Amino acid sequence: MASVWTGYLTFGLISMPVRLFSGARSSGVSFNMLHRDDLSRLKQQYVCLADGKVVERSDIVKGYEYRKDEYVVIEPDEIKKIEPKTAKTMEILEFVKTSEVDPVFFESSYYMLPEEAGRRPYALLTKALEESEYVAIAKLTMHNREYTVFLRPHERGMMLHTMYYAEEVKKVEGFGAPDVELKDAEVKVAHQLIEALAAEWDPEKYHDTFQDNVKNLIQTKLEGGKIAEVEKPKKLAPVVDLMSALKQSLAEMEGKKKPAAPAESAGRKRSRGGA
Repeated sequence: MASVWTGYLTFGLISMPVRLFSGARSSGVSFNMLHRDDLSRLKQQYVCLADGKVVERSDIVKGYEYRKDEYVVIEPDEIKKIEPKTAKTMEILEFVKTSEVDPVFFESSYYMLPEEAGRRPYALLTKALEESEYVAIAKLTMHNREYTVFLRPHERGMMLHTMYYAEEVKKVEGFGAPDVELKDAEVKVAHQLIEALAAEWDPEKYHDTFQDNVKNLIQTKLEGGKIAEVEKPKKLAPVVDLMSALKQSLAEMEGKKKPAAPAESAGRKRSRGGA
């Protein structure tokens, strides 16, 4: 896998060469755009609005519209000239407690690996972050943009997350706890419902069901089979009696729980009897 950024991570007077690799990327079935008549691939083209002619990529430039239909052209080498120092150096600005960073600011994830010369300071910083429960905040320029980034220890290495700036995080009017009074009994049963659904975190058990269905659809069409429609969930009526709905939900969840295996149950009985 090719790295997406190489440079230096600096921490006080300590500097270490590092590389970044994509940590997560959306995946799914992709489709090509075809002409319905003959199923030939379609090609995307840029057309000049002034003369209606197709423009080759070599003749395309980037421009910023500073006034209606008036542009200033920006050349690639001009962008290079104004790149900040964070284009090749990632300086740690401060350390903050992990619990203080709201996940709403997270954008993309990357694995950060040290070059040979940076292995020792990398290991030292990772261990210090693990033990202190702090994370590092730094700045990094990548893909023609300067990011605030978040460095955290993960599986004895370090992950980097690019973050949205405060002005990019949208506020929604009216968001927050509704002005309603909750009964203690309702809160108690809600806690019981949560406990009934509680499980150990295991990302391997979650899958994109829709993508699986799309793959099955393609295979079915290739084999000339009949496409089966997926059963749609029933539309639920608005809750009138919240307590009744909570209790019914709890009963259904507990009913779905698998009973303990006979051997396991017997073992527990023996241990209780022995105690």
